[in-house]
Amino acid sequence: MASGARAPVPEDSVRTVSPGRRGEKGVSAPTGDSVAVGTLKSAASPVRAVVASPRPAKGKAGREAARRRLQLLPASQAEGRGEGAQEDEDEEPLLSVPEEDEEEAQPLPPVCVSPMRGMWRDEKVALYCDEVLQGCKAEDADEAMSNYLSEKLKLKDKWLGVWRTNPELFFVKYEEASIPFVGVLVEVTCKPHQSLSSCFKVTVSVAEPFSSNIANIPRNLVNEILEELEHSVPLLEVYPVEGQDSDIHDIALALEVVRFFYDFLWRDWDDEESCENYTALIEERINLWCDIQDGTIPGPIAQRFKKTLEKYKNKRVELIEYQSNIKEDPSAAEAVECWKKYYEIVMLCGLLKMWEDLRLRVHGPFFPRILRRRKGKRDFGKTITHIVAKVMTTDMVKDLSSDTLLQQHDDLDLALDSCYSGDTVVIFPGEYQAVNLALLTDDIIIKGIGKREEIMITSEPSHDSFVVSKADNVKLMHLSLIQQGTVDGIVVVESGHMTLENCILKCEGTGVCVLTGAALTITDSEITGAQGAGVELYPGSIAILERNEIHHCNNLRTSDNSKSTLGGVNMKVLPAPKLKMTNNHIYNNNGYGVSILQPTEQYFIVAEEALNKGAASGDKKDDSMLSRVMQNLNLEMNNNKIEANLKGDIRIVTS
Repeated sequence: MASGARAPVPEDSVRTVSPGRRGEKGVSAPTGDSVAVGTLKSAASPVRAVVASPRPAKGKAGREAARRRLQLLPASQAEGRGEGAQEDEDEEPLLSVPEEDEEEAQPLPPVCVSPMRGMWRDEKVALYCDEVLQGCKAEDADEAMSNYLSEKLKLKDKWLGVWRTNPELFFVKYEEASIPFVGVLVEVTCKPHQSLSSCFKVTVSVAEPFSSNIANIPRNLVNEILEELEHSVPLLEVYPVEGQDSDIHDIALALEVVRFFYDFLWRDWDDEESCENYTALIEERINLWCDIQDGTIPGPIAQRFKKTLEKYKNKRVELIEYQSNIKEDPSAAEAVECWKKYYEIVMLCGLLKMWEDLRLRVHGPFFPRILRRRKGKRDFGKTITHIVAKVMTTDMVKDLSSDTLLQQHDDLDLALDSCYSGDTVVIFPGEYQAVNLALLTDDIIIKGIGKREEIMITSEPSHDSFVVSKADNVKLMHLSLIQQGTVDGIVVVESGHMTLENCILKCEGTGVCVLTGAALTITDSEITGAQGAGVELYPGSIAILERNEIHHCNNLRTSDNSKSTLGGVNMKVLPAPKLKMTNNHIYNNNGYGVSILQPTEQYFIVAEEALNKGAASGDKKDDSMLSRVMQNLNLEMNNNKIEANLKGDIRIVTS
């Protein structure tokens, strides 16, 4: 929820405090058909949630707690709170405070917009590696972040901010989607940092005018919770508001730098393993984050990574809290539970490390796709034509020769599973699903009979891949491929050669991906809706594109897509792929029509001055430079119509 948006809590779900009867509570009359989004705690309630471990914990547990922006209850306190809440509900309700005595919270002012959102990846790398960490070791990262933030806080010791905290502090129960945080406008007083073993704390008090994202939150409840916390809250929970001087913007940036570091870049295993070059590791993680933001890694995969990272953090906290509740030598059951939680963490850790290693995610961190061995030819040397239709009639096969061997299926998956090299699968109008399209290892032809719009093959959302081929020659003809939920490219050519002829590809994740050493031919087809490029060519791949329409690609669902270069066709160089494009129409893509990604400005054997000019000028055409680049890349482009792409027609991008 935006800081300026407010979620009013219906009065029938609010517990108010009577000024003259401390410790007692009352409820107002129900408000008709209103729906409660949360039940506020009584200001004097004995079961109000408190921040876990107000005193600095020791060792790794303390460092873990210090990095958590929204701190959760220990299990023992959570259980106690639940019992107390039930007792409260059984008590006889008292009359509510009259509405005129209640102070309505004003809307929150806007918080400072982080400049990090507009930074290029090399700017982020320079900020973290050169300015903040300065080549330090992993075990010294906490100290480096602490020193960086301390210097920025010296700019101003008092300022206004929005304190965003866990709703558990204020609500007995609430809908998480409705109230992601409770925000209160506070005046912040910065104090010197005590030690590295505890997180930064600042002193806060409710600022005027009383403002919150919860319209009718009682002010005295806010004051009493702050009193319990001794008016000291984690600094990373406070967001400076707009309208203050430039020093506050510097503090806001510093806070965002630290939040991003602990939310995304830092791993608690970093200082437990030998890491010779920590800043190089941080650079790889920044590249991973930027790949997620600009669509190089498709949106569904990005969500999977974020969920895995969040799950890892939560599981580690669970283990720490579980261990802290074991008072003496653990019992056999407790030891088994500890090991169970530990190995779950180790497995999640391994998955995250695979994501971070670029050698393991050349084409994204997908699960193995092709697990089936090639069947080859049938023993008796014949090929079969597989008819896919609910019912087969003689009219369907009238154009086939009399000696054609036929096999009818009402399920596309069964037809594909029955294929050997040389077979043909003929599909009649209808809607189909087939997980075996992600296991193409034999040379087959899959073709539709009728209008391509009427022969719809949709992906299975619960699977990672849609169409994946490792066969020497696979051909798909006269079909509509509709991607739904899968995270891989709509079509991935891992090796061998694939032909797409007169097909419609409606993408949801990545478009067509041709991996290193593989080849692809696309003719008379339409590609649209990809979150990244419509066609993605990896180093050393080969592609022929003729008479195709590629449009409305780079359809990102991320907030930071302003600098994305992906669009119609994207080529990754070193070694250079080979591409021939003839009579294609590439239009209305959110990036460039064609983008060429090279590792350094010196890779192409062209004049450095011309190359730099092309990389800097973007849309400005330098025919001489482009012709030399295309010659060096074996890039042949004839009679293509490239227009109305958001960033321009052709761009050479230096990674």
